[in-house]
Amino acid sequence: MSVPSTALEIRLASRPQGWPTELNFEVAEVAVPEPGDGEILVRNLLMSVDPYMRGRMNDAKSYVPPFQVGEPLDGGAIGEVIASNSPEFTVGDHVLHRLGWREYAVVGADHAVAVDPSAAPLGAYLGVLGMPGLTAYAGLLRVGEFKEGDVVFVSGAAGAVGAIVGQVAKLRGASKVIGSAGSAEKVRHLVEDLGFDAAFNYKDAGPVVKHLAELAPEGIDLYFDNVGGEHLEAAITLLRVFGRVVLCGAISQYNDTGARTGPDNLVQAVGKRLTLRGMLANDHADLREQFVKEVGGWIADGRLKYDETVVEGGVAKAPSAFLGMLRGENTGKMLVKLA
Repeated sequence: MSVPSTALEIRLASRPQGWPTELNFEVAEVAVPEPGDGEILVRNLLMSVDPYMRGRMNDAKSYVPPFQVGEPLDGGAIGEVIASNSPEFTVGDHVLHRLGWREYAVVGADHAVAVDPSAAPLGAYLGVLGMPGLTAYAGLLRVGEFKEGDVVFVSGAAGAVGAIVGQVAKLRGASKVIGSAGSAEKVRHLVEDLGFDAAFNYKDAGPVVKHLAELAPEGIDLYFDNVGGEHLEAAITLLRVFGRVVLCGAISQYNDTGARTGPDNLVQAVGKRLTLRGMLANDHADLREQFVKEVGGWIADGRLKYDETVVEGGVAKAPSAFLGMLRGENTGKMLVKLA
């Protein structure tokens, strides 16, 4: 295929104060670069927008460097190799890499992973078989030390990570899996389609702890936290002795501008001997082969389902897709179709 001389990329125009807006992003036209030795030129087909990207918009030290004002953003993407100066890839190969938010990317061959579109849809490599899936799998089984018979509570359960956590817990023998989500339709989806035992809409009247106590009157053993704040406080109240918490995300607090406070009941962790442990998927790369084999098998035989919310319209739609994801407009993985 012919390669255009210019293409679009999304840059960080300014750092947000509180909730990001479209004004924090800039669509820029740039020259399409040529690959050097050991590099490939990739035409991006799909890109991912993820909650962790909100933290990178701030100028703050974290486990990953912040985005720079005036520079393109980055994140997971799937594309087709259209030029190669590496013996590892040929034109027509499909690859997973980290230079999303742009139509064309020059990627070092050692930073690209070949994916097979005949084995699974391309979007799966950014979701259920990608970073979100590994996060769910490793977080539940290794970090959360899941045990057969556990009562498991998952917040943000209709999202890319939470939906997989709940299903893996059921498939591994949880006695009960409870999810929270932000709409009645998502609650229905969790129970009727994904096999959760129970779920509640956290936007309904009453505190989260009330909803959770009604569904888990005898308590919970493991909480997978994607939300933080009130959800974490409710889980601490309902956790049994030696309960475990996987701290994966705190999306309810990402856009706060005031002082952030922790749960008011953290002292209960002492008497209950709770374990609260943070996690990053990159720390568990050694589980990837086992994860893909087990989860891929469940997908193949229909026991594990996954959802994608795909925004079409090209890279220029990436900012609105990202903002929609932060507002909870997606079910499952939020993707942007670039081509």
